[in-house]
Amino acid sequence: MATSITLTDRAADRIRQIIAADPGKRHFRVTVLGGGCSGFQYDFALDDSRNDDDLAVEKNGVTVVVDQTSLAYMEGAEIDYVDDLIGASFKIS
Repeated sequence: MATSITLTDRAADRIRQIIAADPGKRHFRVTVLGGGCSGFQYDFALDDSRNDDDLAVEKNGVTVVVDQTSLAYMEGAEIDYVDDLIGASFKIS
């Protein structure tokens, strides 16, 4: 199954910094959680393993993994890292 999830350089750089602080972890996992009135929410976590059916997106030496259920809601998404006046966070658009 081909996918069009992309990862920006900013997001890859920030993920590399996060993983460097926790050397036991090798992957950055993105999970879509059911939302209420405001829609879906995204959960970001470090992971030391990868499931056989996970999608792996690699860029600049980091790997982001997405489970098959979440992938259905993320097709065509771009994962970015934004640091502006209102704060710093990962952004999925």
